[in-house]
Amino acid sequence: MKSKRQAEILRIIEEVDVETQDQLLAELKLRGVTSTQATISRDIKELHLVKELTSYGTYKYVVSGRRASLNFAGRLRTIFKEGVTSFDRAQNIVVIKTMPGLASAACAAIDGMEIGDLVGSLAGDDTALLIMRDTEKAEAFCDEIHKMLQ
Repeated sequence: MKSKRQAEILRIIEEVDVETQDQLLAELKLRGVTSTQATISRDIKELHLVKELTSYGTYKYVVSGRRASLNFAGRLRTIFKEGVTSFDRAQNIVVIKTMPGLASAACAAIDGMEIGDLVGSLAGDDTALLIMRDTEKAEAFCDEIHKMLQ
């Protein structure tokens, strides 16, 4: 029920300029989804919705640009803490060794974080290659990995 409601909320804010929680509740009701204001308030927090100024001078709910980063950051830490066995770098390439089957999950999480200095990633079963913009960026990313593993 929660995932259906939250998916509907995301559809609504894409289709309609929703200014208030009451308006969002009314839109949900029109679509056959009943809820309370308190539940909607929690959904807004979980979905990382923020109010953005429109060209008409009013505000509307939108998905925060930070949403993907926040969600993936938590997943990445979990993947790293549970699955990374080692990591190293060679110039601008970071090599991450994981438990079998976790390399692609690690790469997907990293790609979703939209790291500006990451040129691309490639995953096998238990090895991930991350191509960073330069040697310094690779070294800095290795430092971050080290912090995540502690």
